[in-house]
Amino acid sequence: MNNFAGSVAPRRLQRPPGSGPDSNPQPQVPPLSDRMEKIVSLCKRRGFVFQSSEIYGGTGSVWDYGPLGVELRRNVADAWWSSMVHARDDVEGLDAGILMHPRVWEASGHVSGFTDPLVECKTCKRRWREDHLADASCTRKPSLAPGHHDECELGEPRLFNLMFKTFMGPVEDDASVVYLRPETAQGTYVNFLNVQGTARQRVPFGIAQLGKAFRNEITPGNFIFRTREFEQAEMQFFVKPGSDEEWFDYWRAQRMAWHESMGIASQRLRFAAHGPNELAHYAKRAEDIEYEFPFGWQEFEGIHNRTDFDLSRHQEFSGKRMEYIDPASNERFIPYVIETAMGVGRAVLVVLVDSYREEEVEGETRVVLGIHPTLAPIKAAVFPLVKKDGLPEIATGLHDSLRKARIPSFYDQAGSIGRRYRRQDETGTPWCITVDGEGLEDQSVTIRDRDTLEQVRVGIDHVVEWLRSRL
Repeated sequence: MNNFAGSVAPRRLQRPPGSGPDSNPQPQVPPLSDRMEKIVSLCKRRGFVFQSSEIYGGTGSVWDYGPLGVELRRNVADAWWSSMVHARDDVEGLDAGILMHPRVWEASGHVSGFTDPLVECKTCKRRWREDHLADASCTRKPSLAPGHHDECELGEPRLFNLMFKTFMGPVEDDASVVYLRPETAQGTYVNFLNVQGTARQRVPFGIAQLGKAFRNEITPGNFIFRTREFEQAEMQFFVKPGSDEEWFDYWRAQRMAWHESMGIASQRLRFAAHGPNELAHYAKRAEDIEYEFPFGWQEFEGIHNRTDFDLSRHQEFSGKRMEYIDPASNERFIPYVIETAMGVGRAVLVVLVDSYREEEVEGETRVVLGIHPTLAPIKAAVFPLVKKDGLPEIATGLHDSLRKARIPSFYDQAGSIGRRYRRQDETGTPWCITVDGEGLEDQSVTIRDRDTLEQVRVGIDHVVEWLRSRL
């Protein structure tokens, strides 16, 4: 064994083992019109996202996350939770129930006000949201908007409630009606004093939730962007009235910085403030964080100043005091709420779209998901250069060591080394580790970087440490 085998310091290589030299990759970003189609195809091909109930023809705007997709979604959610809860002393976690007392939704305004104007074509029976008509396509002639074809006959707009209704218990009557929650926030508000008291928090402090929500969207679409079942990452930060604008600006900056820290290109992110006529009934101020998707700039996280609307309404409807008592001044007040609300599925789509690229390497096109290592579903892939000479045994041993160290890894010995690299490039794996003949002599391996294509040799005993220092 040479001196290097006991060192973490890498030795750079000039070429991949078993292949010709890699030239510098030349990035090629496909046109916006093509990128979405390619991403959807890749997601199915590599096991990120499948159509729900596909063997029965699918279920409208419901998606299943495959082996890689569920890891990516969990990594996005875990990164959010870690930064929001584990890294802070002033935010607590909560997991409230999906089914809640129906009076909760009366107090919040969802029963009476959570509606969209629906327009139906009497000819084709297709329905659209009224405010989406300009961007929709006519069933008879897709190049035209609904109502612009001679055969179109649009009815008058009517209000449509977006909550899914069901029944609790054996009898289906008005007394047993419950709703699938359309947001996680209300579970936080009704637990405000429970969390504040048991966690011994003082205002200002926050409560974070990750969980499923359900909305019976009229016109869902754009892959996993707008779905009827989705996961939310919401945080409600309770502040003293009068300090709300300062805290709004604070969380506005914090959330944009977090997305950039996850590797999202800053030039594709922007804030979009809600105008006076766009504000929700509970909001004093609201701004969206938007991303430039292939289908245009769209919101995937919102920051809202909800004032004391929600806590006041729950106090009114429940008859229970929702006031906070300042222990220093003995002052009573109902806190204002600054909310940050991110759609996890939308954030996953941001990661996929932002990381997708095509590159020319040695005259061939390689598809790459340049996902931030923290979010990547697989952190490292392990290959034996050939299926003989004891290399598979060493490679499987290293693969087992990585998994025991809780570093998600993938073992592959099928096909040429170049083909194996390309498969991992498409799944966003940051590092590929190859065991070759030289490694038999000095107990080292080659580690190839997904983005730069640079390769270094590292002692087998130090691979886990090498990877952990970069995650």
